[in-house]
Amino acid sequence: MEDKESKQQIPETKHSREVTDRSIVDEIEQSYLDYAMSVIIARALPDARDGLKPVHRRVLYAMWDTGLKSGSKYRKSAAVVGEVLKSYHPHGDMAVYDTMVGMAQWFKMNHPLIDGQGNFGSMDGDPAAAQRYTEARLTPIAEEMLVDIEKNTVEFTPNYDNTLQEPTVLPAKVPNLLLNGTVGIAVGMATNIPPHNLGELCEAIIYLIDNPQATVEELMQFIKGPDFPTGGTIYGIEGIKNAFATGHGKIIVRGDAEIIEEGRGFKIIISSIPFQVNKADLISRIAQLVKEKKIEGIVDIRDESDRIKSIRIVIELKSSAYPKKVLNRLYDLTQLQTAFHINMLALVERIQPRVLNLRAALHEFINHRQDVIKRRVQFDLNRAKERAHILEGLKKALDHIDAIIELIKKSKDRETAAAQLIETYKFSDIQANAILEMRLATLSSLERQKIEDELKEKMKLIEELTAILEKEEKILEIIKNELKEIKDKYAVPRRTKIVATEIGSFRAEDLIPNESVIITLTQGNYIKRVPADSYKKQRRGGKGIIGIVPKEEDRVMQMETANTHDTIYFFTNMGRVFTNKVYDIPTSTRQARGHALVNFIQIDPEERVTAMLVIPQDQPIKDKYFLMGTKDGIVKKTAVEAYSNIRKTGLIAIKLKDKDELRFIKITSGHDFVIMVTKEGKGILFKGDEIRPMGRSATGVIGIRLKENDEVISMDTLEADSEEAKNSFLITTLENGFGKRTLILKNFPQQKRGGYGVIASRNSEKTGRVVEALVTSNANQDIILASKSGQIIRIPIKSVKLLGRDTQGVRLMRLEKDDKVASVTIIAQAPTQAPSSSEPEPPKTTELDINYYNGRK
Repeated sequence: MEDKESKQQIPETKHSREVTDRSIVDEIEQSYLDYAMSVIIARALPDARDGLKPVHRRVLYAMWDTGLKSGSKYRKSAAVVGEVLKSYHPHGDMAVYDTMVGMAQWFKMNHPLIDGQGNFGSMDGDPAAAQRYTEARLTPIAEEMLVDIEKNTVEFTPNYDNTLQEPTVLPAKVPNLLLNGTVGIAVGMATNIPPHNLGELCEAIIYLIDNPQATVEELMQFIKGPDFPTGGTIYGIEGIKNAFATGHGKIIVRGDAEIIEEGRGFKIIISSIPFQVNKADLISRIAQLVKEKKIEGIVDIRDESDRIKSIRIVIELKSSAYPKKVLNRLYDLTQLQTAFHINMLALVERIQPRVLNLRAALHEFINHRQDVIKRRVQFDLNRAKERAHILEGLKKALDHIDAIIELIKKSKDRETAAAQLIETYKFSDIQANAILEMRLATLSSLERQKIEDELKEKMKLIEELTAILEKEEKILEIIKNELKEIKDKYAVPRRTKIVATEIGSFRAEDLIPNESVIITLTQGNYIKRVPADSYKKQRRGGKGIIGIVPKEEDRVMQMETANTHDTIYFFTNMGRVFTNKVYDIPTSTRQARGHALVNFIQIDPEERVTAMLVIPQDQPIKDKYFLMGTKDGIVKKTAVEAYSNIRKTGLIAIKLKDKDELRFIKITSGHDFVIMVTKEGKGILFKGDEIRPMGRSATGVIGIRLKENDEVISMDTLEADSEEAKNSFLITTLENGFGKRTLILKNFPQQKRGGYGVIASRNSEKTGRVVEALVTSNANQDIILASKSGQIIRIPIKSVKLLGRDTQGVRLMRLEKDDKVASVTIIAQAPTQAPSSSEPEPPKTTELDINYYNGRK
């Protein structure tokens, strides 16, 4: 019986004889290394010169080679995919089509390289339509990547089956590596390069060409940081500096959001989202957080974005919600804020993965362009020399044209004619073939002048091209000129803003611009913030415009000018003080009623704010005092530092007598003049030194004595013993719209505090009683008057007549029947100097003068 093993023995072949034993460990190790190198070099990492991975390069070259340029008709994406697979990329068709789609999506690339027609996906993660439906062609900037490729400007290599040649790199006039960035995961390494602004890149490269030793810090004068196609805001520049200096870094990106008031509530409008964030997933995440009650105050969320580069996510809030708190929660819990980890890894010299800093990445591009231009110039030079050589032969032929024509006619074949031309007239092979390729009719009609002119032109071109090759400076100048052209043609403004403050030390107020505003407070304790330029200047004596529509029986109590970053101090009828930032008060329209103060400070139900003071963010408070005044004429001076730690529940500011109210707050050095005016037209001027500093819970001392039914309507200060004080005047406004200016030190005698004062205004039934008396030394300002019904007028102070104490004044505002002036405030005029023809016109926003309101002279 035959052995079973002999029956199963494998027949011996020539291949089986070549089998060698090898350790499986060695085999796996070598195979893995081969695989890793293939992924690194041929799939996942971009070339530092053109910023493209092989598949991207093959798609672009195939489209260029088949004539799908920006000026051609669109062609089915399936045809492009088929051409790429057939000629250059023997892999899956979806890999090629996904590559095409990515290069056509505006939210992935700063400057898309493919112009797609049809559904190419969206920011919501919607997939592109099938390749049989969509169409594509190159974009103009993609053509800049390929221009001159036919001039032997780059190396070519055989394709996968050795039937065609494909470029190993593109000529790339555009610094695509940093322009569009890239993401790739290789084996044991990954790249994540953010996109940047084209104009900034061009300027930086030009600077680096002129200054080869330029540092990263110098280059950052031009390239501020990444510039994402989806916009957003980058917080902190340390991550940018690290990435540009070392090739590694982390940056924090936030989507842009704005809080707006609409109706009785607020909305958060998201106008941009961080790069690579799926918009639909972001909205779904917000909805989930609301459902889980991790974010409170949201009643609705809508996506009002369009498909053409516009993002608008509307989040409606409850009327009780605090908008900034909701927005901060969105940043904390959703991808409205993301971290982008930069790793600038690319292939150098085709096969070497290297982490590049900003300077190295730009140098790689410059070196590449130098090589491309040298090869292009050499190509053009060779062509020019070839043509010149032929023209020299034609010029010589003209001297014997009849004999040459006769020789050609008599020759039995082309080879014989060529040999005789070379032997007889000493033409070269090239010249002889050029003559023979011409038709006899053309040869006989040659014009000597045309040939000599063209030859002269070619010789000049040869001289110019040779000079370029001999001097590197000329090549660099060509690169600079090309970059300037690229910038002029394709550069767009930066989309991503950069805030220098790090997110760790970031404060909410860093998001808020410095703006001049007017704060209006009503007797019913409704408050609002309005941009200062909402009130345009008018003539004295007009009716004004609708400034606020208060609730029935509510009246405007106080108006203050401020900056959005200033601090407001609120003083109540119970003698307590609260603080809030101006930017915490929502922006409203002129006609809006405003918002209840209870939304911003924790006052008791029976408590109301009777005075407010705005302190600028840069106001020094050391050695300063709060000067407080009540409606019954009591004054008190307390160090501002005693109120440095005001709790949310408030702090005792003054102890009030029965039925008295704290009405006036100023900041003073403690030595200033104090002037108090009553509604019956009495006024007193005394030195602040007469008021000794007191503690927070003290009651104060008498500033002015009042007669029956009178009360203080104004208290202000002016710096003693100063030129400014000598020119300071009191703007007295009466309830029926009358007013005047009065020089203070010239008309008001200095008295001891506690007296009845002197006449400050001659009241009558026609004028009504005094409602406000303001101190200023600057006549180049405006005043804004607000009536109880909400009418507002803005007039120049210069138009208010300068009169003595014992006068009525002139009409400043014409009021409706039963309406009265309720509040007056001072605002600076916008600059009036005309701009020169070489300078841009200054912005027409209004700059507020807040010196008066904060005791700053």
